[in-house]
Amino acid sequence: MCRYRARVLTVTSVNVNGLRAAAKKGFVEWLAATSADVVCLQEVRAEPQQLPEHVRGPEGWHVVHAPAAAKGRAGVSLYTRREPDAVRVGFGSAEFDGSGRYVEADLPGVTVASLYLPSGEVGTERQDEKVRFMGEFLAHLKELRERAAAAGRQVLVCGDWNIAHQPADLKNWRGNTRNSGFLPEERAWLGQVLDAQDGGYVDVVRARHPEVEGPYTWWSYRGRAFDNDSGWRIDLHVATPGLAERCVKAYVERAASHAERWSDHAPVTAVYDR
Repeated sequence: MCRYRARVLTVTSVNVNGLRAAAKKGFVEWLAATSADVVCLQEVRAEPQQLPEHVRGPEGWHVVHAPAAAKGRAGVSLYTRREPDAVRVGFGSAEFDGSGRYVEADLPGVTVASLYLPSGEVGTERQDEKVRFMGEFLAHLKELRERAAAAGRQVLVCGDWNIAHQPADLKNWRGNTRNSGFLPEERAWLGQVLDAQDGGYVDVVRARHPEVEGPYTWWSYRGRAFDNDSGWRIDLHVATPGLAERCVKAYVERAASHAERWSDHAPVTAVYDR
């Protein structure tokens, strides 16, 4: 039975850090229990045929998988209760459309996308790739917002943005100012996305929780990062203002204990009253 509700839209985004592994550690049970209407996954790292049927296309969901051409890397997916009116893989980039980093679906009144922005590494080609992606993707975000506005629609881009925007978005910000994910130029780029006069989008969770540290969404498996809540807030809901202002609840589904985690990221959920 379809549980899609016209008046309320609940969306969850999570980097699963390998869907096959996550499915064995609790993702399947989480998906069966969630009240979300849309689930956006990143870092799936699997071809659809490599996934068990109950993960590839579980009952009650319409699913689109966008794997990377490079086997075992990246990959994004969208699970929706309602069949989308249209689905698009990539954003018109010759370099990145086959990289398993972006997929979007049109639902009534809103386009929802799953994004896995490159993580980067200072001084390497991976960082150069990240910079190129950001340049192309900002142009897409602006065009997407303009097209949606012309059609009377809203936009929601969920995913692992791999950038902590402000010091409140990571525990050890002083020790990461020269590391990818918190570089000044990366933070400035995300600032452009969230500038009302530029990208024109809103960081939904931060708008709902403006004065708090975090809430963090990723914790390294190394050491006791999770137990000490020494994390990063890099998994975001980024929405056009008309949708962002209708968010009535936004929260991180942090596991109760380290042993109960099925990814190094936690699901980020927002409820929109439409």
